Amino acid sequence: MRVKLALASALALALAACSSEKTYTVEGEDGETGEFTIDADSGESNFSIETEEGTMVMRSGSDVPVDLPGGFNVYPGAKVVSNTTVNQAGGSGSLVTMSSKDSPEEVAAYYKSQAESAGIKIQMQMSTNGMQMVGGESEDGLTFSIMASPEDDGTTAQLTVGRGGD
Repeated sequence: MRVKLALASALALALAACSSEKTYTVEGEDGETGEFTIDADSGESNFSIETEEGTMVMRSGSDVPVDLPGGFNVYPGAKVVSNTTVNQAGGSGSLVTMSSKDSPEEVAAYYKSQAESAGIKIQMQMSTNGMQMVGGESEDGLTFSIMASPEDDGTTAQLTVGRGGD
């Protein structure tokens, strides 16, 4: 299912970048069909595909409501640039891209603390050229990662939080 999600995400980005049409039907290698829609006014994209494992629905855009699982929330004072939600058989998750005036170290420390409070064991922590990365997983399958990169006027961060799925 992760491969299908990656394929769906790449397809969504490619279609959004090169076409003005609003609705597409796509077919996977296994004959599975999905529908992809772009709202021309908001730029929001929606993708759904029916598979043997069930239905996967992905919604992405700057106005998609943020509803993070496991006690996580948007960084205080940050601007949400984009939010992608995925709901599939056995799990769901979000990828939130945001900008903040704070440093990558502050943003990463904030999310590391939230992760530990949610019972997530930190399995990876890395710092390189000002970029901070932290990730881990709880015993009950809640996964988390934050990548915070320095920008001229602060930080761009990508937070991924999810549970379950294949």
